Amino acid sequence: MPRTEVSDLPRRAVTRSAKLAALPIGFAGRTALGLGKRIGGRSAELVAQEIQERTAEQIFKVLGELKGGAMKLGQALSIFEAALPQEIAGPYRATLTKLQDAAPPLPAATVHKVLSEQLGDDWRQHFQSFEDQPTAAASIGQVHKAVWHDGRTVAVKIQYPGAAKALLSDFNQLARLGKLFGVLLPGLDIKAVLAELRERITEELDYLREAEAQHAFALEFKDDPDFLVPDVVAANEQVLVSEWVDGTPLSRIISGGTQEERDRAGLQFVRFLFCSPSRVGMLHADPHPGNFRITADGRLCVLDFGAVNRLPDGYPPVFGKLTRIFNQGDMETVIQGLRDEGFILPHIEVDPEALRAFLAPYVEPTAVEEFAFSREWLQRQAATATDLRPGNVVRQLNLPVSYVLIHRVHAAGVGVLCQLGATARFRDEVIRWVPGFSGEGPLDAEETALAG
Repeated sequence: MPRTEVSDLPRRAVTRSAKLAALPIGFAGRTALGLGKRIGGRSAELVAQEIQERTAEQIFKVLGELKGGAMKLGQALSIFEAALPQEIAGPYRATLTKLQDAAPPLPAATVHKVLSEQLGDDWRQHFQSFEDQPTAAASIGQVHKAVWHDGRTVAVKIQYPGAAKALLSDFNQLARLGKLFGVLLPGLDIKAVLAELRERITEELDYLREAEAQHAFALEFKDDPDFLVPDVVAANEQVLVSEWVDGTPLSRIISGGTQEERDRAGLQFVRFLFCSPSRVGMLHADPHPGNFRITADGRLCVLDFGAVNRLPDGYPPVFGKLTRIFNQGDMETVIQGLRDEGFILPHIEVDPEALRAFLAPYVEPTAVEEFAFSREWLQRQAATATDLRPGNVVRQLNLPVSYVLIHRVHAAGVGVLCQLGATARFRDEVIRWVPGFSGEGPLDAEETALAG
């Protein structure tokens, strides 16, 4: 049948550009107002806090309205909320949490047009029933609850029409707003974040590729006592039908769960991320709270496999080895190992203490039998790293392409664990699943060679 042109709002390029362009204008206005207040006697700290709060509110409001690449960036930035000072994060924490699993939905008429285009004019014959109101709306698509023709309750994921074109436009626009995002998260290399997101988003737009990954996870974790992955029922490039799973969103555990629920969810979260490369040969690469549910029987349900890192040989052993060496205090060997892997280019010299401070949030939880993640701990780590890096060690580090998604998962994972405030034996999971971490003795032969 002929393709039906469909549209949704705000999808027109002019409208989207205008919304994005309004961000720096609004920021400039607030900055000018702040300067006036300082002249009037208000402290620089209070003025800066007010500017940051209002800037964040406007940024996330616009990102949520735009969906697409803008929404995707909003989800990525929301992961770092736990590292922000309480007096700054408090006023808009609810906005950030909402971004993690919600966005303005498409109108029902547009949804029907998409289904007609993708499944044919008789698309309703595939379903016994279909709910027009979406249960979730995210960066490039939204999910509807339905009953498949065989009686199974299913989740129907529908890609926003024109998503690919909109994503390209969004990333081009957002790349020009680096200074603005620097107000929200000082030190964040927004260009690097956008480059990584732009490179990977093409994979997320292919629902057939996502269906292949999700089915592989579902097969591996079938009847698993800890995890549940809903299997794929049907798919094409822009519609993905999966088994429906009821559960409590992880964001709700973060906002109101008991300590026991937080601890269990945190341990399951870490176990899933670390065990997947060994068991499936893939790493779930979009670990924000909107992609996880806690089922009635206590399992962690994992959703959305649009972004995965394919690791057919499992987790790179270098991570386990360098983590163990870091815990032994041998920064010289750690630095050499990072050079060998391409994280530190040959002509770059880094301050070992600045590097230690930067790596601590990723490594410190593996040094003790039990560790307690918290927002306060992450804030202290972020402050220490900033104080100890006069040359800004983050900008001195290179991120090899093969490690981009692994780093993203590690950074996001630490943020989620701190939002949960989880305490558990996380080191045990590293010992069990990360090769190289539990090597015999201080250094093996390869590690001795690293030390020169």
